[in-house]
Amino acid sequence: MTEALRAKLKNLPAEPGVYFHRDAGHKIIYIGKAAVLKNRVMSYFQNKHRDPKTQLLVADIADTEWITVGSEVEALFLESEFIKRYKPKYNIDLKDDKNWLYVKISADDFPVVSYVRRPMDDKAHYYGPFTSTDALRRAMRMLRKVFPYVTHANWPKRGCLQYHLGLCPGPEAGAITATEYRRTIRRLEMYLRGEQTKLMTAIEKDMQTAARRKQFEQAAHLRDQLHDLRSFGKQMVFGDREAFDLTRDQALVGLAERLGLPEPPRRIEAYDISHLGGVDNVASMVVFTDGVPNRDEYRRFSMRLKGNDDVGHMREVISRRFSAKNLTAWGKPDLLLIDGGQPQLAAALGVLDELGLSIPAVGLAKREEELIRRRPADRPISSGRHEGEAWVVTGADYESLLLPASSYVLQLLQRVRDEAHRFAITYQSLLRGKRQTRSLLDDIPGVGPATRKELIRRFGSVRGVRLASAEELAAAVGAAKAQAIREALGQGAPPAAAESAAPEPSEAATDDMAIQEA
Repeated sequence: MTEALRAKLKNLPAEPGVYFHRDAGHKIIYIGKAAVLKNRVMSYFQNKHRDPKTQLLVADIADTEWITVGSEVEALFLESEFIKRYKPKYNIDLKDDKNWLYVKISADDFPVVSYVRRPMDDKAHYYGPFTSTDALRRAMRMLRKVFPYVTHANWPKRGCLQYHLGLCPGPEAGAITATEYRRTIRRLEMYLRGEQTKLMTAIEKDMQTAARRKQFEQAAHLRDQLHDLRSFGKQMVFGDREAFDLTRDQALVGLAERLGLPEPPRRIEAYDISHLGGVDNVASMVVFTDGVPNRDEYRRFSMRLKGNDDVGHMREVISRRFSAKNLTAWGKPDLLLIDGGQPQLAAALGVLDELGLSIPAVGLAKREEELIRRRPADRPISSGRHEGEAWVVTGADYESLLLPASSYVLQLLQRVRDEAHRFAITYQSLLRGKRQTRSLLDDIPGVGPATRKELIRRFGSVRGVRLASAEELAAAVGAAKAQAIREALGQGAPPAAAESAAPEPSEAATDDMAIQEA
């Protein structure tokens, strides 16, 4: 950064707006929006950046300009207009049609508003592209309260739910004429084009005209529209996401510094074990890419090792995750996060050592929220320090770091760890539910799900099946299956076999199982 640019950026306002990065030839190379211009623009000039694209961009920045607006909503639509106008080369997200979104307003008598990925030559009006789909949808929900619009292509026979909520003008209920609705849509389009000042001036003029004509209801409606538009400045559209992006970047950089990694870890995998008294043992693997959950990459494991053995289960899941097949299919992470203390971490590292894999791994112990790692071979057996935080030796081979609760690094690791725990608990609960809903009918050879369903439908429960006569069972499922069922339930078995059979569950227990099965 040049001294001239550094001095200029000191004047950045803490307001929403759109910023423009220019190269040495004064050409716009990137356009972005911000809830707080000062925070967002200055974030580009931090010492380290996790994203290679950002590094190239910053290297090309010779000058930065900005425009302040009244709200985040205005910044969102203004950014889209400028990107479409200047086509900056570093706005590369726009080259991936999975990331952009357009607002489509059809050319019907009662135009329908919808979202599309690609514009078509169909005489409709398209606004965009928008790189932040979440922010766009939030902004459109806010605008719909001011300018109610139709979203259903096929009209219902009576007023839709959105009409009763005040979000649809209700043409299907005859609540608005085509002329009145098109006027509403024109004003919505003015806002989408970034003509907020012109729009508010027009609404204020119409309000005054209606008041002079003593059309007080119309004047009050226009007054409310003005009030709602002005209130957008107090509502958050993308500022929360922007703040998350900044702290996330700082967390990834800080994590790399504390662990001595060459680059911030782009792919973090976290593992957790869950069971209930040593039963229904499962493990979870969650993946965070650039600090954000990547749910398509989540995996879950039903443990083959029985009993209450967290260390053994951690060894099993790491062995299965890093098998040759899975390593090829799922790739190699930049960092492993183990939910647990030194024993669980040691189990995971032991497997990696056996497989000859060099992957950084840390544990996060719940009690003190300590970050635990294996002491690097080149570090002396003594405590190191990092900005007041101390690595404390906990054994010949391990050390721990206690981070403050306000640390972005700790907060990121906690989010990853908690997501792994949630995913494991969800799977464990699913297995437990399946086990609890099993009935005596599940183990009878030749009796499949369809037959069990038919038996429960006819007789109400396992108890009802037991009380049914041979003729009733045969009528329901056939003579062969009926005989197998009666023998399994201890009714049709020979006396000797019946005497040696295991004790039957109580009637109450079988009734409970039947209810859950049904």
